[in-house]
Amino acid sequence: MAMMMNGWMFGWMWVWPVLVLVSLVLLVVGVVWLAQGRSPGTLVPASSGRRILDERFARGEIDDEEYRRRRAELR
Repeated sequence: MAMMMNGWMFGWMWVWPVLVLVSLVLLVVGVVWLAQGRSPGTLVPASSGRRILDERFARGEIDDEEYRRRRAELR
């Protein structure tokens, strides 16, 4: 029985290194994704035109009418 158990266990021992490798790759991809200023589920970079427009409006560089006109053009 002990011999059978060891043979079964050694047959599955390759799974753990693969799981560790996959986990490390996912961790690196997640860190790179966050470092680039992206949130999961979006493909638009953080420096998109809409974000820049929002920042300019928040700083008071453009008025409400200009903001709405440019926002409509970005769609």
